[in-house]
Amino acid sequence: MATETHSADAAASGGMPQLDFSTWANQIFWLVITLVVIYMILSRVALPRIAAVLAERQGTITNDVAAAEDLKVKAQEAEAAYDKALVDARAEAHRIVGEAKAEIQADLDVAIAKADAEISAKAAESEKAIAEIRAGALDAVKEVATDTAQEIISAMGGKADAKAISSAVETRLKG
Repeated sequence: MATETHSADAAASGGMPQLDFSTWANQIFWLVITLVVIYMILSRVALPRIAAVLAERQGTITNDVAAAEDLKVKAQEAEAAYDKALVDARAEAHRIVGEAKAEIQADLDVAIAKADAEISAKAAESEKAIAEIRAGALDAVKEVATDTAQEIISAMGGKADAKAISSAVETRLKG
């Protein structure tokens, strides 16, 4: 029945029971108790856990940032070492190419000198053979000219001296 009378009073007052001034002291007391209990629970249990989680996260983030910086420095060092190795490799390649060119040029010079010597020897042999052929041809021309002159003189009815014919042919060949 108390609830019915309280409901009837609330209905008669026409408002909400929280706004009833006669119960405010009781409501404020329980509000303060509730806030103190919530504060104690939060400050003793929840907030330390949250602070620990935040501290752990901050530590993890700090460690990760430091590790990232270390990896960045190592990456820069590795890149510098790679660039140096690349420059050294290019220099070594240029040196090897230069040595190879020098060796090839030396081999080429030796081969050219050998070829020039062979060409000179063959040219000398050819000139000697040509000189022999000329000498043989000159002797053959003298012989043919001498024989022809004797035959012509014989055909005309004369008799020619072999020394005179040879001397005439020699004189004519000299110019």
